[in-house]
Amino acid sequence: MRGKEILQRIGRVLHVSSSMNVILKAENVPRIGDKVVDENLKSVGTVFDVFGPTSYPYITVKPNVKDPHRFVNNILYSVPSKPERKEMKRKR
Repeated sequence: MRGKEILQRIGRVLHVSSSMNVILKAENVPRIGDKVVDENLKSVGTVFDVFGPTSYPYITVKPNVKDPHRFVNNILYSVPSKPERKEMKRKR
């Protein structure tokens, strides 16, 4: 990871779905597309979906590891993607 990237705790892994996606109960809601890492900063995957009630949402992570089952009951973190740059209007 480059520079000073801030990790955000997403939440605890509840289970792995039948489509092999990792399901978490969200403590903090990341943005779709954010990178997801474990406590050792090893890449786990990317945020694929946020669903459920807004008061206690769930997160789906599309894993990029061979055995996502090993993360069940572990805490995962997100590395926020850089915000999109807005075009600045020039004064004339």
